[in-house]
Amino acid sequence: MQINAQLDVGKGEGQAPNPEPRVETREEGGALVCRLSGNWTTRRVAAVDKAMRALAARNGFASLVIDISGVGRMDTAGAWMIQRLLVAARAKGLDARIEGQNEVAGILLGAVEAATEAREEPRQVRRSSIVVAVFAKIGERVYELRDDFLAGMNILGATIRGGQMKLGRGHSINLAAIFAQIDKMGVGAIPVVVLMSAIVGAIIAQQGAYQLSYFGADIFVVDLVGILVLRELGVLMTAIMLAGRSGSAITAEIGSMKMREEVDALTVIGLNPIGVLVFPRLVALVIALPCLSILANFAALGGGILVSWAYSDIPPIQFIDRLRVAIDVSTIFAGLIKAPFMALIIGIIGAVEGLKVGGSAESLGGHVTASVVKSIFVVIILDGAFAVFYAAIDF
Repeated sequence: MQINAQLDVGKGEGQAPNPEPRVETREEGGALVCRLSGNWTTRRVAAVDKAMRALAARNGFASLVIDISGVGRMDTAGAWMIQRLLVAARAKGLDARIEGQNEVAGILLGAVEAATEAREEPRQVRRSSIVVAVFAKIGERVYELRDDFLAGMNILGATIRGGQMKLGRGHSINLAAIFAQIDKMGVGAIPVVVLMSAIVGAIIAQQGAYQLSYFGADIFVVDLVGILVLRELGVLMTAIMLAGRSGSAITAEIGSMKMREEVDALTVIGLNPIGVLVFPRLVALVIALPCLSILANFAALGGGILVSWAYSDIPPIQFIDRLRVAIDVSTIFAGLIKAPFMALIIGIIGAVEGLKVGGSAESLGGHVTASVVKSIFVVIILDGAFAVFYAAIDF
């Protein structure tokens, strides 16, 4: 609470036009009477600050009476100094009161007292056990998960509905925006995806050959690399890299537009922000992730071929012949089927977190981090769900 006032609170008879504030004290029957006079304003109260602090530290009396009938002008600085003396006396257990105040002075002193009490009121810290705190955090996360799920379904439904309305009304979908996002999310990610996948494939081949060499089964490293890469790691590693690269970019772009109120501007001019901002990015991710997964599979197999040739003396021709026996079309599609679902998850989570950004840079950074963490977590959960489903249907 902020107060700014300068009021005439007393008559100040016999005083000069701008009298300096004064403090006079006397003792009457065990009570210390403090008579104030002059103008107690911001420019003048510094002259009596030392005297007022000395009075606050003074002992040897049972009660304190502050007489302000001689005060001419007083603003919040003077009222706060009087209130400070009053609080210090009451803190020592003294009977402290103010006399000689008129209605105006009472209003000003009351307002300063209320503001001081509100500022100095100690916060009630509620301590709970560790078990209660843990379950409280779990409950909060469950509610956040529910809210995120509903927001994601809203974005997905609005995106699909918006595409249907555009096609049904003969309106063309903005292909330029979609291709621009494919270039940014897909083509731009090719080098890092190919490099990381080749390294992962080489590591799998090296570790598999090292372990299988004890049993004289070096040739089965081809089965290990082929099945593991094509069914699981190819699409999973690609999705994780896109979650960190493109998912964070979606959140940062939409979040920065939310901070600059550009999303609200789209609504004002009659455009649907989800259709303009989210739809092209979701379509681009659904197209780019399967294509990148295919490139990642080739890169991982290439890394496995090179390491197998150098480490286990398996020539590339023999590797490819064994690969034709170890895998079939179902192995390839078992991995690629996951790609569109993972792409939708990355895009939806990135858009949800972007639309939740507030007006500060700290909020933007927090939601970008949350977008990447949540995307990677849900993508891994989805991959595990597909693995269980494939095992249940013997696929």
